Amino acid sequence: MTRILIIYFSETGNTEKMAYSVAEGVREEGVEHQIKKVQEASVDDLLDVDGIVIGSPTYFGTMAAEIKSFLDKSVVHFKRLAGKVGGAFASSALLGGGNETTVLALLQALLIHGMIIEGTTEGPHYGPVALGSPDQGNLEECKQLGRRVARLVKKLRSASAGQMV
Repeated sequence: MTRILIIYFSETGNTEKMAYSVAEGVREEGVEHQIKKVQEASVDDLLDVDGIVIGSPTYFGTMAAEIKSFLDKSVVHFKRLAGKVGGAFASSALLGGGNETTVLALLQALLIHGMIIEGTTEGPHYGPVALGSPDQGNLEECKQLGRRVARLVKKLRSASAGQMV
């Protein structure tokens, strides 16, 4: 079964709302998913899924320390996440607070693991961002991220299944 893990940290609940919208998009594509607060996740969870989406609030222009610590610990699985699909999203308190740099930092970590990232030509190119509490537009962008990641996971699994002899 195709599975996607959504990991997030949220102090105020804003990033958590976004995570649940990402999950809704994944569910709409008929893909199994699991949502975990980073404090409840283990880096071993990364091995048993086909896709990983990570969300973080923006602190000083980058990801929360809790997410950074988790990603640092994921080095024990270096090279074992290659070929999995990834995505990221972020929230911040103000415009110019570093949302895009946070998303890019998250994507950098996933790319270093050899993961596959799909951007979009419309909306937030790197991943959804929200200022404060996400509005309906932000939540829809999160659903779109979930749908994109789920579709790409299904395509890649289908292609690899077709190559098996």
